Amino acid sequence: MQEHLQKLEDRYDELEQLLSSPEVLSDRDKSNKLAKELSDIREVVSLFREQKRILNEIKSLEVVSQEKHDSDFIELVKKEIEDYKIKASEIEEALKKALTQEDKDASRDVIVEIRQGTGGDEAGLFAAVLYRMYTRYADNKGWKVELMSATTNESGGYKEVSFSVKGKNVYQRLRYESGVHRVQRVPTTEAQGRIHTSTATVAILVEPEEVDLAIEPSDLRIDTYRSSGPGGQHMQKTDSAVRITHIPTGFVVACQDERSQLKNKNKAMRILRAKILDAVREAETKKLSLERKAQIGSGDRSEKIRTYNFPDRRITDHRINFTTHQLESVLEGEFDEISDALIKAAAEKEQKK
Repeated sequence: MQEHLQKLEDRYDELEQLLSSPEVLSDRDKSNKLAKELSDIREVVSLFREQKRILNEIKSLEVVSQEKHDSDFIELVKKEIEDYKIKASEIEEALKKALTQEDKDASRDVIVEIRQGTGGDEAGLFAAVLYRMYTRYADNKGWKVELMSATTNESGGYKEVSFSVKGKNVYQRLRYESGVHRVQRVPTTEAQGRIHTSTATVAILVEPEEVDLAIEPSDLRIDTYRSSGPGGQHMQKTDSAVRITHIPTGFVVACQDERSQLKNKNKAMRILRAKILDAVREAETKKLSLERKAQIGSGDRSEKIRTYNFPDRRITDHRINFTTHQLESVLEGEFDEISDALIKAAAEKEQKK
């Protein structure tokens, strides 16, 4: 841990020098990126420096305690040494906690993608319930939500809906939502009151920054067409809808909710970039088996992570055996109880590595 902390301190000093150089100051994007990196490690470096100061004080006092002084003075020195040792122990714990929480993506913005799973129209309605839950949670947190694309089914639910979420600690709070969400409830169309089981899939995609990856224009095929969604006659007069295909990966993203072709293209590109970055990260994670085992669940899109049981007003997260009977409150966006439990479980697994 000490070696890692020393590297962070060296990087901190390097960043301070870089941020004062004319070259960096003249490049706004680079300056912002380096300033964010500096801010991310400031707390850890500050604790490390305080730890080093206290340990040096202890060494100096221990030397004094071996010298010839009157007994009262020696007692005072020994008492001070004990006080410093208590402080050193507290800082050690604070450093461990800070390093456990250290995550360069914690404050990143995300794109959330919810898709109808098994269960037909009822699955689409459940996808709509999840969309409402996450947007309510975002409102409670003061985060900004932007609808990216949506495709509805005949029942008014969603076949697919994608939206961006921006704000403090968005990724930290939502990162464990990827996977299959299952609902058990009586559909409104069920005359005999039988409980049906349906699913929806959720993907949490880190929204890439420009420095995260480069996409070659030659790798893209961009098609425009007339929107079939809402928008009235205007939407039928212009080819405002956009479909972008990333040829190397086969990813296809379509956006048609905006009247402007340019706006639809920009939104489609944001979703596409997030999907490509997610695929790259997934490939890298699979290579790091130890890191993957430390995750909450496998992170696989096909993994069933949670069940929402309406008759019993119960939500169960199967990865950490967590259950709450506050179903209505959670669906209204009071999601911190589940989020806190997932973050805590992840931290405990990290400490056992």
